[in-house]
Amino acid sequence: MKKLINWFLILLLTVLVVFTAFFFANSETPSTQLKSSQQVLEIMANGGCVSCHTENPVLPFYAKWPVAGSIIRKDITEGWKQYDVTAVTEALKKEEAAPEADLAKLEEMIEENEMPPLQYAVVHWGSYINSAERDMFLNWINEQRISYYTSAKTANEFAMEPNQPIPDSIAVDIRKVALGDSLFHDPRLSSDNSVSCASCHALNTGGVDNKPFSEGVRAQLGGVNAPTVYNSVFNFVQFWDGRAATLADQAAGPPLNPIEMASASFDQIIAKLTEDKAFTDSFLAVYPEGYSQATITDAIQEFEKTLITPDSRFDRYLKGEKNVLSPKEIEGYELYKSNKCATCHVGVNFGGQSYERLGLVADYFKDRGTPLNADDKGRFKQTAKERDMHRYKVPGLRNIALTFPYFHDGSKKTLDEAIDAMMHYQIGTSLTPEERSSIVAFLNTLTGEYKGQLLTNDNSLKKN
Repeated sequence: MKKLINWFLILLLTVLVVFTAFFFANSETPSTQLKSSQQVLEIMANGGCVSCHTENPVLPFYAKWPVAGSIIRKDITEGWKQYDVTAVTEALKKEEAAPEADLAKLEEMIEENEMPPLQYAVVHWGSYINSAERDMFLNWINEQRISYYTSAKTANEFAMEPNQPIPDSIAVDIRKVALGDSLFHDPRLSSDNSVSCASCHALNTGGVDNKPFSEGVRAQLGGVNAPTVYNSVFNFVQFWDGRAATLADQAAGPPLNPIEMASASFDQIIAKLTEDKAFTDSFLAVYPEGYSQATITDAIQEFEKTLITPDSRFDRYLKGEKNVLSPKEIEGYELYKSNKCATCHVGVNFGGQSYERLGLVADYFKDRGTPLNADDKGRFKQTAKERDMHRYKVPGLRNIALTFPYFHDGSKKTLDEAIDAMMHYQIGTSLTPEERSSIVAFLNTLTGEYKGQLLTNDNSLKKN
Protein backbone atom coordinates (compact mmCIF):
# COMPACT_ATOMS: atom_id res chain seq x y z
CA MET A 1 0.00 0.00 0.00
CA LYS A 2 2.82 2.35 0.95
CA LYS A 3 4.61 1.58 -2.34
CA LEU A 4 1.38 2.32 -4.27
CA ILE A 5 1.04 5.68 -2.53
CA ASN A 6 4.68 6.50 -3.33
CA TRP A 7 4.15 5.65 -7.01
CA PHE A 8 1.03 7.84 -7.05
CA LEU A 9 2.93 10.76 -5.53
CA ILE A 10 5.74 10.33 -8.06
CA LEU A 11 3.22 10.26 -10.89
CA LEU A 12 1.46 13.35 -9.54
CA LEU A 13 4.76 15.19 -9.17
CA THR A 14 5.75 14.24 -12.72
CA VAL A 15 2.44 15.54 -14.07
CA LEU A 16 2.89 18.79 -12.18
CA VAL A 17 6.45 19.23 -13.48
CA VAL A 18 5.41 18.52 -17.06
CA PHE A 19 2.40 20.80 -16.74
CA THR A 20 4.50 23.63 -15.28
CA ALA A 21 7.17 23.25 -17.95
CA PHE A 22 4.57 23.25 -20.69
CA PHE A 23 2.77 26.20 -19.09
CA PHE A 24 5.88 28.38 -19.08
CA ALA A 25 7.13 27.12 -22.43
CA ASN A 26 3.92 28.31 -24.06
CA SER A 27 4.26 31.77 -22.55
CA GLU A 28 6.65 32.94 -25.25
CA THR A 29 8.20 36.34 -24.61
CA PRO A 30 8.10 38.78 -27.56
CA SER A 31 11.40 39.61 -29.21
CA THR A 32 13.36 42.49 -27.73
CA GLN A 33 13.93 43.64 -31.32
CA LEU A 34 10.29 44.62 -31.66
CA LYS A 35 9.00 48.11 -30.90
CA SER A 36 7.45 48.40 -27.45
CA SER A 37 3.98 48.81 -28.96
CA GLN A 38 4.42 45.61 -30.97
CA GLN A 39 5.66 43.78 -27.87
CA VAL A 40 2.57 44.80 -25.93
CA LEU A 41 0.26 43.86 -28.78
CA GLU A 42 1.82 40.40 -28.86
CA ILE A 43 1.57 40.04 -25.08
CA MET A 44 -2.10 41.03 -25.16
CA ALA A 45 -2.82 38.65 -28.01
CA ASN A 46 -1.09 35.75 -26.26
CA GLY A 47 -2.75 36.70 -22.99
CA GLY A 48 -6.21 36.43 -24.49
CA CYS A 49 -7.25 39.98 -23.56
CA VAL A 50 -9.66 40.17 -26.49
CA SER A 51 -11.34 36.98 -25.31
CA CYS A 52 -13.09 38.79 -22.47
CA HIS A 53 -12.58 42.52 -22.89
CA THR A 54 -14.18 43.29 -26.25
CA GLU A 55 -17.75 43.67 -27.43
CA ASN A 56 -17.52 40.79 -29.90
CA PRO A 57 -15.13 38.15 -28.50
CA VAL A 58 -14.08 35.12 -30.53
CA LEU A 59 -15.22 32.16 -28.43
CA PRO A 60 -13.29 28.87 -28.24
CA PHE A 61 -15.03 25.69 -29.37
CA TYR A 62 -15.55 24.50 -25.79
CA ALA A 63 -17.69 27.57 -25.04
CA LYS A 64 -20.55 25.36 -26.24
CA TRP A 65 -19.90 22.72 -23.59
CA PRO A 66 -22.41 22.68 -20.69
CA VAL A 67 -20.11 23.40 -17.72
CA ALA A 68 -17.13 25.07 -19.41
CA GLY A 69 -19.44 27.21 -21.51
CA SER A 70 -21.24 28.71 -18.54
CA ILE A 71 -17.92 29.57 -16.86
CA ILE A 72 -16.58 31.16 -20.04
CA ARG A 73 -19.72 33.21 -20.62
CA LYS A 74 -19.62 34.44 -17.03
CA ASP A 75 -15.94 35.43 -17.35
CA ILE A 76 -16.61 37.25 -20.62
CA THR A 77 -19.60 39.13 -19.20
CA GLU A 78 -17.64 40.22 -16.15
CA GLY A 79 -14.50 41.08 -18.10
CA TRP A 80 -16.43 43.14 -20.64
CA LYS A 81 -18.23 44.98 -17.84
CA GLN A 82 -14.96 45.83 -16.11
CA TYR A 83 -12.80 46.91 -19.02
CA ASP A 84 -12.88 47.42 -22.79
CA VAL A 85 -9.52 46.81 -24.45
CA THR A 86 -10.53 48.26 -27.84
CA ALA A 87 -9.17 51.82 -27.45
CA VAL A 88 -5.75 50.76 -26.23
CA THR A 89 -5.48 48.07 -28.92
CA GLU A 90 -6.19 50.65 -31.63
CA ALA A 91 -3.63 53.03 -30.10
CA LEU A 92 -1.02 50.28 -30.12
CA LYS A 93 -1.68 49.41 -33.76
CA LYS A 94 -1.43 53.06 -34.81
CA GLU A 95 1.41 53.82 -32.37
CA GLU A 96 -0.59 56.71 -30.95
CA ALA A 97 -1.42 57.93 -27.46
CA ALA A 98 -3.46 55.47 -25.45
CA PRO A 99 -6.11 56.92 -23.13
CA GLU A 100 -4.70 57.86 -19.74
CA ALA A 101 -7.30 55.83 -17.87
CA ASP A 102 -6.33 52.74 -19.88
CA LEU A 103 -2.68 53.22 -18.98
CA ALA A 104 -3.53 53.52 -15.29
CA LYS A 105 -5.75 50.42 -15.33
CA LEU A 106 -3.19 48.34 -17.22
CA GLU A 107 -0.38 49.49 -14.93
CA GLU A 108 -2.34 48.51 -11.83
CA MET A 109 -3.27 45.15 -13.37
CA ILE A 110 0.33 44.35 -14.34
CA GLU A 111 1.89 45.48 -11.06
CA GLU A 112 -0.65 43.55 -8.98
CA ASN A 113 -0.46 40.47 -11.24
CA GLU A 114 -4.25 40.45 -11.62
CA MET A 115 -4.45 39.29 -15.24
CA PRO A 116 -5.01 36.83 -16.65
CA PRO A 117 -7.02 35.16 -13.84
CA LEU A 118 -5.62 31.85 -12.66
CA GLN A 119 -8.59 29.80 -13.90
CA TYR A 120 -8.13 31.33 -17.37
CA ALA A 121 -4.35 30.80 -17.40
CA VAL A 122 -4.71 27.16 -16.33
CA VAL A 123 -6.88 26.39 -19.34
CA HIS A 124 -5.12 28.76 -21.77
CA TRP A 125 -1.51 27.79 -21.13
CA GLY A 126 0.02 30.46 -23.33
CA SER A 127 -1.73 33.33 -21.60
CA TYR A 128 0.55 33.57 -18.59
CA ILE A 129 2.46 36.89 -18.41
CA ASN A 130 6.03 36.35 -17.21
CA SER A 131 8.34 38.86 -15.55
CA ALA A 132 10.06 39.87 -18.80
CA GLU A 133 6.70 40.59 -20.39
CA ARG A 134 5.64 42.63 -17.36
CA ASP A 135 8.77 44.74 -17.77
CA MET A 136 7.96 45.25 -21.44
CA PHE A 137 4.41 46.28 -20.62
CA LEU A 138 5.45 48.73 -17.91
CA ASN A 139 8.16 50.16 -20.15
CA TRP A 140 5.55 50.91 -22.83
CA ILE A 141 3.30 52.61 -20.26
CA ASN A 142 6.22 54.77 -19.13
CA GLU A 143 7.01 55.67 -22.74
CA GLN A 144 3.40 56.68 -23.25
CA ARG A 145 3.38 58.92 -20.21
CA ILE A 146 6.65 60.62 -21.08
CA SER A 147 5.60 61.14 -24.70
CA TYR A 148 2.05 62.36 -24.16
CA TYR A 149 1.13 63.15 -20.57
CA THR A 150 3.96 64.13 -18.24
CA SER A 151 4.14 67.86 -17.53
CA ALA A 152 7.42 69.61 -18.29
CA LYS A 153 7.27 71.14 -14.82
CA THR A 154 6.91 67.82 -12.99
CA ALA A 155 9.85 66.77 -10.83
CA ASN A 156 11.65 63.75 -12.29
CA GLU A 157 10.62 61.45 -9.46
CA PHE A 158 6.93 62.12 -10.23
CA ALA A 159 7.15 61.92 -14.02
CA MET A 160 5.35 58.55 -14.09
CA GLU A 161 2.57 59.47 -11.68
CA PRO A 162 -0.97 58.90 -13.02
CA ASN A 163 -1.82 62.49 -12.05
CA GLN A 164 0.02 65.56 -13.26
CA PRO A 165 -0.02 69.32 -12.54
CA ILE A 166 -2.48 71.60 -14.32
CA PRO A 167 -0.77 73.85 -16.88
CA ASP A 168 -0.44 77.47 -15.83
CA SER A 169 -2.47 78.69 -18.81
CA ILE A 170 -4.12 77.65 -22.06
CA ALA A 171 -3.89 79.57 -25.33
CA VAL A 172 -7.12 81.50 -25.94
CA ASP A 173 -8.46 84.39 -28.01
CA ILE A 174 -8.82 87.07 -25.35
CA ARG A 175 -11.45 88.95 -27.38
CA LYS A 176 -13.66 85.88 -27.51
CA VAL A 177 -13.03 85.28 -23.81
CA ALA A 178 -14.47 88.71 -22.93
CA LEU A 179 -17.61 88.01 -24.96
CA GLY A 180 -17.92 84.52 -23.51
CA ASP A 181 -17.60 85.89 -19.98
CA SER A 182 -20.53 88.23 -20.63
CA LEU A 183 -22.64 85.50 -22.20
CA PHE A 184 -21.84 83.03 -19.40
CA HIS A 185 -23.34 85.50 -16.92
CA ASP A 186 -26.18 86.68 -19.18
CA PRO A 187 -29.72 85.61 -18.14
CA ARG A 188 -31.02 86.54 -21.60
CA LEU A 189 -30.01 83.04 -22.67
CA SER A 190 -33.08 81.83 -20.73
CA SER A 191 -36.69 82.21 -21.82
CA ASP A 192 -37.72 84.50 -18.95
CA ASN A 193 -34.36 86.22 -18.40
CA SER A 194 -34.00 84.63 -14.96
CA VAL A 195 -31.26 82.00 -15.37
CA SER A 196 -27.70 82.23 -16.69
CA CYS A 197 -24.93 79.66 -16.98
CA ALA A 198 -23.50 81.11 -13.77
CA SER A 199 -26.75 80.39 -11.90
CA CYS A 200 -25.76 76.72 -11.69
CA HIS A 201 -22.00 77.15 -12.17
CA ALA A 202 -21.15 80.16 -10.02
CA LEU A 203 -17.46 80.97 -10.00
CA ASN A 204 -17.59 82.01 -6.33
CA THR A 205 -18.99 78.65 -5.21
CA GLY A 206 -16.58 76.19 -6.80
CA GLY A 207 -18.15 76.32 -10.26
CA VAL A 208 -21.32 74.62 -8.96
CA ASP A 209 -24.37 75.65 -6.90
CA ASN A 210 -23.85 73.08 -4.10
CA LYS A 211 -27.38 71.73 -4.57
CA PRO A 212 -28.25 68.09 -5.31
CA PHE A 213 -30.22 69.29 -8.35
CA SER A 214 -30.08 72.76 -9.88
CA GLU A 215 -33.05 75.07 -10.37
CA GLY A 216 -33.98 76.19 -13.85
CA VAL A 217 -36.67 78.58 -15.01
CA ARG A 218 -39.82 78.60 -12.87
CA ALA A 219 -37.82 76.85 -10.12
CA GLN A 220 -37.89 73.54 -12.00
CA LEU A 221 -35.39 70.96 -10.73
CA GLY A 222 -33.06 69.08 -13.04
CA GLY A 223 -32.47 65.36 -12.70
CA VAL A 224 -28.69 65.30 -12.28
CA ASN A 225 -26.13 67.09 -10.12
CA ALA A 226 -24.41 70.00 -11.91
CA PRO A 227 -20.68 69.28 -12.50
CA THR A 228 -18.16 72.02 -11.86
CA VAL A 229 -17.27 74.29 -14.75
CA TYR A 230 -13.73 74.70 -13.42
CA ASN A 231 -11.17 72.63 -15.35
CA SER A 232 -13.91 71.21 -17.58
CA VAL A 233 -11.66 71.95 -20.55
CA PHE A 234 -9.60 68.91 -19.51
CA ASN A 235 -12.56 66.48 -19.74
CA PHE A 236 -12.60 64.22 -22.78
CA VAL A 237 -16.36 64.81 -23.14
CA GLN A 238 -18.91 66.96 -21.30
CA PHE A 239 -21.97 66.08 -19.20
CA TRP A 240 -22.26 62.99 -17.02
CA ASP A 241 -23.48 60.95 -19.99
CA GLY A 242 -20.91 62.35 -22.43
CA ARG A 243 -23.47 63.69 -24.88
CA ALA A 244 -21.36 66.77 -25.68
CA ALA A 245 -18.03 66.32 -27.41
CA THR A 246 -16.81 69.87 -26.75
CA LEU A 247 -17.40 72.79 -24.40
CA ALA A 248 -19.23 74.53 -27.24
CA ASP A 249 -21.56 71.55 -27.65
CA GLN A 250 -22.16 71.61 -23.91
CA ALA A 251 -22.93 75.33 -23.93
CA ALA A 252 -25.60 74.73 -26.56
CA GLY A 253 -27.57 72.36 -24.35
CA PRO A 254 -28.92 74.26 -21.32
CA PRO A 255 -30.36 77.26 -23.23
CA LEU A 256 -32.78 74.97 -25.08
CA ASN A 257 -33.42 72.52 -22.24
CA PRO A 258 -37.06 72.98 -21.14
CA ILE A 259 -36.17 72.55 -17.47
CA GLU A 260 -32.99 74.61 -17.39
CA MET A 261 -33.22 77.78 -19.51
CA ALA A 262 -36.19 76.81 -21.69
CA SER A 263 -35.51 79.11 -24.64
CA ALA A 264 -37.50 78.08 -27.70
CA SER A 265 -34.51 78.44 -30.02
CA PHE A 266 -31.26 80.30 -30.47
CA ASP A 267 -33.18 82.65 -32.76
CA GLN A 268 -35.17 83.74 -29.71
CA ILE A 269 -31.92 84.39 -27.81
CA ILE A 270 -30.38 86.24 -30.74
CA ALA A 271 -33.41 88.51 -31.04
CA LYS A 272 -32.89 89.67 -27.46
CA LEU A 273 -29.13 90.12 -27.85
CA THR A 274 -29.59 92.11 -31.05
CA GLU A 275 -31.55 94.74 -29.11
CA ASP A 276 -28.34 95.45 -27.13
CA LYS A 277 -26.49 97.67 -29.61
CA ALA A 278 -23.29 98.05 -27.57
CA PHE A 279 -22.90 94.30 -27.03
CA THR A 280 -23.83 93.57 -30.64
CA ASP A 281 -21.17 95.98 -31.91
CA SER A 282 -18.57 94.24 -29.69
CA PHE A 283 -19.74 90.84 -30.89
CA LEU A 284 -19.56 91.78 -34.58
CA ALA A 285 -16.03 93.10 -34.11
CA VAL A 286 -14.96 89.57 -33.15
CA TYR A 287 -17.49 87.56 -35.17
CA PRO A 288 -18.20 89.49 -38.40
CA GLU A 289 -20.57 86.70 -39.46
CA GLY A 290 -22.87 87.74 -36.62
CA TYR A 291 -24.91 85.93 -34.03
CA SER A 292 -25.59 82.21 -34.37
CA GLN A 293 -25.65 79.19 -32.14
CA ALA A 294 -22.11 78.41 -33.34
CA THR A 295 -20.65 81.85 -32.59
CA ILE A 296 -22.41 82.25 -29.23
CA THR A 297 -21.30 78.84 -27.97
CA ASP A 298 -17.80 79.34 -29.38
CA ALA A 299 -17.41 82.48 -27.28
CA ILE A 300 -18.67 80.70 -24.14
CA GLN A 301 -16.30 77.83 -24.86
CA GLU A 302 -13.36 80.22 -25.15
CA PHE A 303 -14.22 81.76 -21.79
CA GLU A 304 -14.58 78.37 -20.11
CA LYS A 305 -11.10 77.41 -21.32
CA THR A 306 -9.78 80.06 -18.91
CA LEU A 307 -11.52 78.49 -15.90
CA ILE A 308 -8.53 76.44 -14.83
CA THR A 309 -7.14 76.24 -11.31
CA PRO A 310 -3.39 75.53 -11.32
CA ASP A 311 -0.92 75.65 -8.44
CA SER A 312 -2.81 73.64 -5.88
CA ARG A 313 -0.57 72.46 -3.06
CA PHE A 314 -0.51 69.04 -4.68
CA ASP A 315 0.61 70.55 -8.00
CA ARG A 316 3.42 72.28 -6.19
CA TYR A 317 4.36 68.96 -4.54
CA LEU A 318 4.56 67.26 -7.95
CA LYS A 319 6.75 70.12 -9.14
CA GLY A 320 9.24 69.38 -6.38
CA GLU A 321 8.15 71.37 -3.29
CA LYS A 322 8.58 68.47 -0.90
CA ASN A 323 7.51 70.29 2.27
CA VAL A 324 4.26 71.71 0.93
CA LEU A 325 2.33 68.56 1.97
CA SER A 326 2.11 67.05 5.44
CA PRO A 327 2.96 63.37 6.08
CA LYS A 328 -0.77 62.71 6.53
CA GLU A 329 -1.57 64.24 3.13
CA ILE A 330 1.19 62.25 1.43
CA GLU A 331 -0.10 59.10 3.11
CA GLY A 332 -3.56 60.00 1.76
CA TYR A 333 -2.19 60.15 -1.78
CA GLU A 334 -0.56 56.75 -1.40
CA LEU A 335 -3.82 55.31 -0.06
CA TYR A 336 -5.68 56.95 -2.94
CA LYS A 337 -3.42 55.07 -5.36
CA SER A 338 -3.28 51.76 -3.50
CA ASN A 339 -7.08 51.64 -3.37
CA LYS A 340 -7.28 52.02 -7.17
CA CYS A 341 -8.75 55.54 -7.14
CA ALA A 342 -6.08 56.65 -9.63
CA THR A 343 -7.13 54.04 -12.20
CA CYS A 344 -10.20 56.19 -12.98
CA HIS A 345 -9.46 59.60 -11.45
CA VAL A 346 -6.47 60.05 -13.71
CA GLY A 347 -4.72 62.88 -15.54
CA VAL A 348 -4.41 66.59 -14.75
CA ASN A 349 -8.07 66.83 -13.74
CA PHE A 350 -8.03 63.68 -11.61
CA GLY A 351 -10.81 62.27 -13.78
CA GLY A 352 -12.88 63.20 -16.79
CA GLN A 353 -11.00 60.76 -19.04
CA SER A 354 -13.26 57.71 -19.15
CA TYR A 355 -16.72 56.28 -18.54
CA GLU A 356 -17.05 53.97 -15.57
CA ARG A 357 -19.93 51.93 -14.19
CA LEU A 358 -21.32 53.01 -10.83
CA GLY A 359 -21.61 49.78 -8.90
CA LEU A 360 -18.90 47.46 -10.22
CA VAL A 361 -18.98 45.11 -7.25
CA ALA A 362 -22.26 45.99 -5.49
CA ASP A 363 -25.64 47.33 -6.62
CA TYR A 364 -25.63 51.05 -5.87
CA PHE A 365 -29.12 51.72 -7.19
CA LYS A 366 -30.73 48.82 -5.36
CA ASP A 367 -29.18 49.97 -2.10
CA ARG A 368 -30.16 53.59 -2.73
CA GLY A 369 -33.77 52.48 -2.50
CA THR A 370 -35.32 55.24 -4.62
CA PRO A 371 -36.92 55.00 -8.08
CA LEU A 372 -34.61 55.28 -11.09
CA ASN A 373 -34.91 58.33 -13.30
CA ALA A 374 -33.65 58.82 -16.85
CA ASP A 375 -30.34 60.27 -15.66
CA ASP A 376 -29.66 57.18 -13.55
CA LYS A 377 -29.15 55.29 -16.81
CA GLY A 378 -25.94 57.20 -17.48
CA ARG A 379 -24.26 56.70 -20.83
CA PHE A 380 -27.04 54.25 -21.80
CA LYS A 381 -29.25 57.28 -22.54
CA GLN A 382 -27.02 58.07 -25.52
CA THR A 383 -26.01 54.64 -26.79
CA ALA A 384 -28.81 52.26 -25.75
CA LYS A 385 -26.08 49.67 -25.17
CA GLU A 386 -26.61 47.46 -22.14
CA ARG A 387 -22.97 47.78 -21.11
CA ASP A 388 -23.44 51.54 -20.73
CA MET A 389 -26.24 51.25 -18.19
CA HIS A 390 -25.20 53.21 -15.04
CA ARG A 391 -21.92 54.16 -16.71
CA TYR A 392 -20.85 57.80 -16.31
CA LYS A 393 -18.04 60.11 -17.23
CA VAL A 394 -15.72 60.04 -14.23
CA PRO A 395 -15.87 63.43 -12.45
CA GLY A 396 -12.67 65.36 -11.88
CA LEU A 397 -11.47 65.70 -8.30
CA ARG A 398 -9.91 69.15 -8.63
CA ASN A 399 -11.36 71.51 -5.98
CA ILE A 400 -13.45 68.57 -4.75
CA ALA A 401 -13.65 69.99 -1.22
CA LEU A 402 -15.68 72.90 -2.66
CA THR A 403 -18.03 71.05 -5.02
CA PHE A 404 -20.35 69.21 -2.63
CA PRO A 405 -22.71 67.34 -2.77
CA TYR A 406 -21.26 64.41 -4.70
CA PHE A 407 -22.23 61.79 -7.29
CA HIS A 408 -24.54 62.27 -10.26
CA ASP A 409 -27.56 62.17 -7.94
CA GLY A 410 -26.08 64.56 -5.38
CA SER A 411 -26.73 61.96 -2.69
CA LYS A 412 -23.42 62.18 -0.81
CA LYS A 413 -23.13 65.34 1.27
CA THR A 414 -19.55 64.91 2.46
CA LEU A 415 -16.25 63.56 1.17
CA ASP A 416 -16.33 60.91 3.90
CA GLU A 417 -19.64 59.58 2.58
CA ALA A 418 -18.44 59.69 -1.02
CA ILE A 419 -15.20 57.85 -0.24
CA ASP A 420 -16.96 55.12 1.74
CA ALA A 421 -19.44 54.61 -1.11
CA MET A 422 -16.64 54.38 -3.68
CA MET A 423 -14.80 51.82 -1.61
CA HIS A 424 -17.92 49.70 -1.19
CA TYR A 425 -19.47 49.89 -4.65
CA GLN A 426 -16.37 50.13 -6.85
CA ILE A 427 -13.66 48.25 -4.95
CA GLY A 428 -15.53 46.02 -2.53
CA THR A 429 -13.60 47.01 0.56
CA SER A 430 -13.64 49.54 3.39
CA LEU A 431 -11.24 51.93 5.06
CA THR A 432 -10.43 52.59 8.67
CA PRO A 433 -11.44 56.04 9.95
CA GLU A 434 -7.76 56.99 9.98
CA GLU A 435 -7.26 55.92 6.36
CA ARG A 436 -10.35 57.80 5.23
CA SER A 437 -9.20 60.88 7.12
CA SER A 438 -5.85 60.75 5.31
CA ILE A 439 -7.52 60.52 1.89
CA VAL A 440 -9.77 63.47 2.75
CA ALA A 441 -6.69 65.42 3.81
CA PHE A 442 -5.06 64.63 0.46
CA LEU A 443 -8.18 65.63 -1.50
CA ASN A 444 -8.14 69.00 0.24
CA THR A 445 -4.73 69.66 -1.31
CA LEU A 446 -6.35 69.63 -4.79
CA THR A 447 -7.92 73.08 -4.34
CA GLY A 448 -6.13 75.33 -6.81
CA GLU A 449 -5.86 78.99 -7.70
CA TYR A 450 -8.07 81.04 -10.01
CA LYS A 451 -6.59 84.29 -11.29
CA GLY A 452 -3.72 83.89 -8.84
CA GLN A 453 -5.91 83.51 -5.75
CA LEU A 454 -6.76 80.32 -3.85
CA LEU A 455 -10.22 79.21 -4.93
CA THR A 456 -12.85 79.47 -2.20
CA ASN A 457 -16.56 78.76 -1.90
CA ASP A 458 -18.88 81.39 -0.46
CA ASN A 459 -21.34 78.65 0.49
CA SER A 460 -18.68 76.96 2.61
CA LEU A 461 -18.07 80.25 4.42
CA LYS A 462 -21.81 80.63 5.09
CA LYS A 463 -22.02 77.03 6.31
CA ASN A 464 -19.17 77.61 8.75
